[in-house]
Amino acid sequence: MASKVTISDIADACQVSPTTVSLVLNDKPGVSPETRSRVLESAREMGYLPTLQTNRTRGHRLLSIGMVVKTDPDMLPPANPFYSRIIAGVDQACRDMGINLLFAMLPVDENNHPLNVPPLMENSDLDGLLMVGTFVDKTIHTIMGSRHLPIVLVDGYSDTEQYDAVVSDNFRAAFQAVEHLIESGHQHIALVGGEPGCYPSLCERRNGYLRAMKENGLATTYLANFNVNRTQGEAEIEQLLTDNPPITALFCVNDNVAVSALRVATQLKRRVPHDLSIIGYDDTYLSTSTTPTLTTMRVDKVAMGRAAVHLLAMRVGKQDSARTTIVIHPELVVRESTRDLF
Repeated sequence: MASKVTISDIADACQVSPTTVSLVLNDKPGVSPETRSRVLESAREMGYLPTLQTNRTRGHRLLSIGMVVKTDPDMLPPANPFYSRIIAGVDQACRDMGINLLFAMLPVDENNHPLNVPPLMENSDLDGLLMVGTFVDKTIHTIMGSRHLPIVLVDGYSDTEQYDAVVSDNFRAAFQAVEHLIESGHQHIALVGGEPGCYPSLCERRNGYLRAMKENGLATTYLANFNVNRTQGEAEIEQLLTDNPPITALFCVNDNVAVSALRVATQLKRRVPHDLSIIGYDDTYLSTSTTPTLTTMRVDKVAMGRAAVHLLAMRVGKQDSARTTIVIHPELVVRESTRDLF
């Protein structure tokens, strides 16, 4: 019969002190993330994991969490250029912290409202849940509220104030993008994508555009309204540019919309950036795959995923603490699709 694995065995395998191993196995501070990850991995490989789980107190330590990611009708989450990076960040953080990660897809309608509840959300073994890219409506809130399970929304929203969240600073980033165009000499700038009452992140970008135009004394606004989950907006963009020849720049609510704008500009023989400057949002792989490459607002999507796991870990055992929102601040990345008019 194989002998029982001891703390000293793990310490020898990792070339650290038994005290360090004890700190890790008892979830105590004072150990670097790299060493913690190495010790936990060795504990698993050497068969110490059952003991490790027994010694932890569920409710004060994340052992297993679920991640529910919205599913667009035409693109699964792993292929989505935005959410795939968030998923990567979540996975990295769970590996570092020794957390078991379970995954499910959540079908949503064109406004990101859930259409049904995956079985994972009713899994009694979960210590917490991440909901990525969804709007938590009354149905979901009622189901999950009865379980008192810690939940963090990632690029997600709710009509209640009961959830921790990790979001992009959509308003400020949109303001910055439009102000960059204004400082480059553009005065006739259009907003492309979204519509009144659209998903909150897009509404915030819309409001950022409107505020930047107003604060810079530009009274004429141009809007190409459409639901970005229902259409690529090419007809609306073409109509916008055809009806408003003075437009010299477009702020698009995401990179997918910006790619559509590039296609329409080519069809209308509007050279980018010579005749028309275009800015996107998100900095997905699409932004460097276009010709010209796309100026955009970069969102650190991996950081969003990592932050969500850490926020969930902070919430466990502290359900009565004040709600927390972590705001990731995007940065402007200037590439070839914009130019100065001076």
